[in-house]
Amino acid sequence: MTATAPPTRAPRQGAPLPEERGPLSAAVRRVLLGGAAPEVTVAGADPLGEDLQLALYLSYEPHYRALEGVADEREWDPALLALRRPMEEAFLGALREAVPGDDDVTAALEPLLVEPVDGHGVSHRLVEDGTWELMREYLAHRSLYQLKESDPQAWLIPRLEGQAKASLVAVAYDEFGAGRGERVHARLFADLMEGAGLDASYGRYLDLAPATTLATVNVMSLFGLHRSLRGAGAGNFAVIEITSPPGARRMAKALERLGAEERCVRFFTEHIEADAVHEQVMRRDVLGDLLDREPELAADVAFGIRATVWLDERWEGRVLSAWDHGRSSLRRPLAAAGSPPSPKPSPAT
Repeated sequence: MTATAPPTRAPRQGAPLPEERGPLSAAVRRVLLGGAAPEVTVAGADPLGEDLQLALYLSYEPHYRALEGVADEREWDPALLALRRPMEEAFLGALREAVPGDDDVTAALEPLLVEPVDGHGVSHRLVEDGTWELMREYLAHRSLYQLKESDPQAWLIPRLEGQAKASLVAVAYDEFGAGRGERVHARLFADLMEGAGLDASYGRYLDLAPATTLATVNVMSLFGLHRSLRGAGAGNFAVIEITSPPGARRMAKALERLGAEERCVRFFTEHIEADAVHEQVMRRDVLGDLLDREPELAADVAFGIRATVWLDERWEGRVLSAWDHGRSSLRRPLAAAGSPPSPKPSPAT
């Protein structure tokens, strides 16, 4: 009996495939489109640079949604996986070199539990004197993760047991709308983008996103797709939930100051209360139970926490530096993204 390969389905419409930024992203792009993998090497490439980070992002994306012109079968294409593995190793090595290596989870979490009095992050800038132009840039950056919010962390579910699994699912249930499609957080972010005059199509701003933005999303995919990194993935998710409420509160105030529609503010007000509860659940029930069961994962959890914070701080530093110098924080300005929304009218007195 002769075995025949299953037919390859026609590529579906999906997120636009961005232009390459160097040989690695060109190679990944070629394989995604059905071509043969060219000879490329990661040696000498900047593990945090534009080319490698875009290549890594594109190699992960078939696990999420369709890419324009890319057949679904590319998700597990051996040539794509062969390109991805050395890039993952380079990225992971750079992260391990950048952050302290120890197993002190409490020390890694401690700085996140106290809101600094003299905070100077992106949300602080936006709430103090942000304009619609800066707000829309912020939303374009964040759309790469927020339009698939909690999808990377969902890969943790089959890798956990007992209370850690049950509690992580409880957090994810809220993130995915608690059974209501219109309340899925990714949908709420899309509503926010539309209210801010942006294109809410999935992946619309990938081509504009710099490497610092791509890295903050790539680290989630890296941790989520490897069972060996489940501790780091749990630490990553804990950071997201712990740091969300204060930032969400500032962002809601910034949008209200700009006169944004209620659908713009709703995404952040949803996170203020929900994530305050999630913080406790993640620390006590997810991380606590995971480390009770697998204490040998403490160093991985601490690493996941510190790597996430380090990448976020790099991203904030790049954005704020660009704004301080009067430049766009994106690779190109949002000139073609439409007009900012008109402020809502003040209530009659």
